Amino acid sequence: MRTATIAAALLTLGLASQASAKSTLDIYFIDVEGGQATLLVTPKKESLLVDAGWPGFDGRDADRIIAAARKAGLSKIDYLLVTHYHRDHVGGVEQLAGKFPIGTFVDHGKNMETGKAAEDLSASYERAMAKSKHLVLSPGGRIPMKDVEITAVSANGELLAGNLAGGGKANPMCAGASKKDADPTENARSLGVFVRFGKFRFVDLGDLTWNKELELVCPNNRLGQVDVYLTTHHGMDMSGPAAIVHALAPRVAIMNNGARKGGSPVAWKAVKSSPGLEDLWQVHHAVAGGNETNVGEDLIANMDEKCQGFGLMVSAEKNGAFGVTNQRSGKSKQYAAR
Repeated sequence: MRTATIAAALLTLGLASQASAKSTLDIYFIDVEGGQATLLVTPKKESLLVDAGWPGFDGRDADRIIAAARKAGLSKIDYLLVTHYHRDHVGGVEQLAGKFPIGTFVDHGKNMETGKAAEDLSASYERAMAKSKHLVLSPGGRIPMKDVEITAVSANGELLAGNLAGGGKANPMCAGASKKDADPTENARSLGVFVRFGKFRFVDLGDLTWNKELELVCPNNRLGQVDVYLTTHHGMDMSGPAAIVHALAPRVAIMNNGARKGGSPVAWKAVKSSPGLEDLWQVHHAVAGGNETNVGEDLIANMDEKCQGFGLMVSAEKNGAFGVTNQRSGKSKQYAAR
């Protein structure tokens, strides 16, 4: 009888534990002062970090990433995806790898830029991943994570050839969209990914630039619509044409800008005017935006230029519902499933 009672109690505890288990995909937009460091953590604690911020600053960005990872209950990062080889994205990788375990490095292949600065970045990256696994992604390739589907839509200057599920519709904004001068830099080679978690959809295109973005959604939008959109290139006006932002029709946009980097008024207005947009959240108050092209204080993680490095966090359910939390103010807003 006592054995049966204990067994029943253990079963009850097990069911309670399952019921209270984490069910959300959590996305941490870590403040690396105008670079990128976006950490995705699945319900089963599988993790993907997109970029690792800047080098130097006494390991500031690595420390902020590690703090976010530990807050999420991680003891390692399963996948580190490098969008492209610029200092504000790949510069902090070696410092991070020296302090926190990384399972697999993911990138678009070799750095295509030349010169001493580019060679130094490449050497630092290669030292960081010397003892880890390495995965090169092309458009259409996927990161082998279990709870979430992560598909490359741009890589090394190439773009997704077909359409994602929900994509393929004609984009009426393409007719009036003009191109800029061709971009020969690593920005145009950014490894961009489309994330699906049940009905929830999120896109991160790194620093993909204007012409490549237009090619991705013109004449037809190959990606479809999203719930959360990370503004390309930190909200700089060499990226983010209205033709892509409005075609993606995000419910929420996150701008990972710095106080004096990104958040340009032109790019800000392209996002803010997107049909169906419910909110734009910013990692920093943009000095260049003044009062006119910054959102309200509750939707900005860092108001001061010299800040404590607060971030934003999205928690998404498989039914498509999600919430956004401002880690500075503690303000959260929920967005119901559609």
